[in-house]
Amino acid sequence: MAKKWSQLIRNWMTQKMDLPPDVMMDLPRITMIGHIHIYIENHRGLLAFSDKELRLLLKQGQLLVKGKAFVIKTILPEEILLEGKIDQVIYINE
Repeated sequence: MAKKWSQLIRNWMTQKMDLPPDVMMDLPRITMIGHIHIYIENHRGLLAFSDKELRLLLKQGQLLVKGKAFVIKTILPEEILLEGKIDQVIYINE
């Protein structure tokens, strides 16, 4: 019950204060440049990485990036910059 109230308050504050939803609701921010760069902020950790796949843990679910020749250029506790040929970005809601 407290979790629902917390979510309702966050939604209300986001709307009334005109704040970005990713800041108030702990959502990931994904920025892609063509199909060669993807910058992901506000993730919860790296689950899997290979030259063809990147899987990140999010607050709600996971983010799966598929492609070829992946290289992690930058990795910080809540941010990651991935380079390579990006074919798919899939949000897994589990």
